[in-house]
Amino acid sequence: MNNPHPFLPSTRREFLRYTSRGIGLLAFSRFAPSFIVESVAAEAPVAEKDRTILVLVQLAGGNDGLNTVVPYADPNYRRLRPTLGLPESDLLTVGHGIALHKACAPLHALLQDGKLGIVQNVGYPNPNRSHFRSTEIWETAANSDQTLATGWLGRYFDNACAGTPAGTPCAVSIGNEVPQAFLSEQNHATFNLAAGARGGRGGRENLALLENMLQRPAVAASGPDDHEHDNTSYLRHTMMDALVTEKRFQQILADYRPGAEYPGNAFAGSLRNVAALIAAGNATRVYYVSLGGFDTHANQAGAHANLLKQLSEGLAAFQRDLESKKLDGQVLTMTFSEFGRRPSENESKGTDHGTAAPLFVLGSHVKSGLHGTAPSLAVEHNQDLTFSTDFRAVYATVLDRWLACDSQKILGTKFAPLTFV
Repeated sequence: MNNPHPFLPSTRREFLRYTSRGIGLLAFSRFAPSFIVESVAAEAPVAEKDRTILVLVQLAGGNDGLNTVVPYADPNYRRLRPTLGLPESDLLTVGHGIALHKACAPLHALLQDGKLGIVQNVGYPNPNRSHFRSTEIWETAANSDQTLATGWLGRYFDNACAGTPAGTPCAVSIGNEVPQAFLSEQNHATFNLAAGARGGRGGRENLALLENMLQRPAVAASGPDDHEHDNTSYLRHTMMDALVTEKRFQQILADYRPGAEYPGNAFAGSLRNVAALIAAGNATRVYYVSLGGFDTHANQAGAHANLLKQLSEGLAAFQRDLESKKLDGQVLTMTFSEFGRRPSENESKGTDHGTAAPLFVLGSHVKSGLHGTAPSLAVEHNQDLTFSTDFRAVYATVLDRWLACDSQKILGTKFAPLTFV
């Protein structure tokens, strides 16, 4: 049946596509439509505002791990990267022949303060080099030959976020797209906050749009089994809840006074907004932030250094801000990227899609230093790295030891945890 009210989507796909266009709204209603499956969460602790929080930072495009966490003492590094290989003068030593790019100086300082862990050479078997597919694998925690309809965080919501206080989303993403990691089987309150929102003109425009939508007449039911009416009713209730949340969040962002100075870029602004929502005492358990531009096929050196600078300065400011509010003990921040880059540089002074890469974990309760094993660089030209830590073991560690949830229920398999928390 065609939707006679084209302003309102009637399928989950349309709904998610619509919410990605700049206004922050998602599932809040008890009036679930036919495309949401009703079920009951099992043995789930009730969310409380003082529970642990995960902040997930996506490095979109495929970060070059070898020029982020640099195995400078391995002679193969310079063999594979005759022009992109970083001189020791541009490196910050970590130990065991490993160093950080000098653009990561703020992260290096956190490492020395015992607040940064580096998980080396993270990937998965039979890697896929498609941005879309590999992101999907990371966000759903699937095998490379498997397609899952739910994300790993969505399954966490299904199992552990029943009882989240009314009007409080269990997860918030900052950006213009709903993370696939949030897709769940059950209906949960999540929220999508436009990047750069701070209670200003953009926020007022979002509120005006929501209010305009709610003033439109409802579609009349044509019969007792009219799913279209059910969906429209659901969406109107969702919009009303979204309007309330949007107003509350915009006020929080407008009133927030950070305890640290943030750089003046969008990524840092997103982290500033996450800190504001955490400081406001929301019971939200998961926040999702993205930094794009890591697909460095050509002229990589300057662009990659700038991205690492944005990442490092933003994360360091976020940590200082949390510490100033005495909230640092409640928050674990973790980065991920859909894949690393090939060890060999290409003819355009860039790097192509690869496989494994390191990731960062940040927080006052993190066991600082290197975790896992460094990649072997004894590879031929254009040969990929072989991962040594499965990314789902990282997820299992976060689920079991930080979010206090049985990771096997979420991941379907028991992975041995790492030791960074």
